[in-house]
Amino acid sequence: MKKILTQYGVFALAVALMMPLAHAQAQPAGVQAAFGKDAGTLSDKFTGLARVMSGKYDWKPGQGVRSVSDVFNLIVTENGMLAAALSGTPNAGAKPAPITDPEKMQEALKTSYVNLQKAITGLSDNDLQTPVKLFGRDMTKQAALMLIIEDQHEHLGQSIAYARTNDVVPPWSK
Repeated sequence: MKKILTQYGVFALAVALMMPLAHAQAQPAGVQAAFGKDAGTLSDKFTGLARVMSGKYDWKPGQGVRSVSDVFNLIVTENGMLAAALSGTPNAGAKPAPITDPEKMQEALKTSYVNLQKAITGLSDNDLQTPVKLFGRDMTKQAALMLIIEDQHEHLGQSIAYARTNDVVPPWSK
């Protein structure tokens, strides 16, 4: 009986010790994987909107408000800025000229999100807590990531409203 209880105890201990390992394997990269996936979704949606809004790049809802093209260019710029902050490489050079060609815009959006996803998924848990400066403010890389991704969701809503106002249905809504 004592032998059975000892074997049962050893088995229970082994299972208890393996539980955190099994949990870690179920969530391979945690926050990084979630944000990387979200960036992929944003890429698909912005690129799709850039395609279906190709004849409306100059449209804006009013004076002093960003045009369709302005919003897409902002997203490309934000992705470059965030990827540079996350990877620790300075974003060198002058601000590029705005992209107005629909095909070039779609490619720029895709490329900027690929670069951003690489920067996100390349971060370790410790890297997320590394301080960076963004918009003149001190924050962690995780806070910078959350700030920009949240902002891009707002611009996605803005872009969807622009499309619907122009009787253009977002591609994923068809």
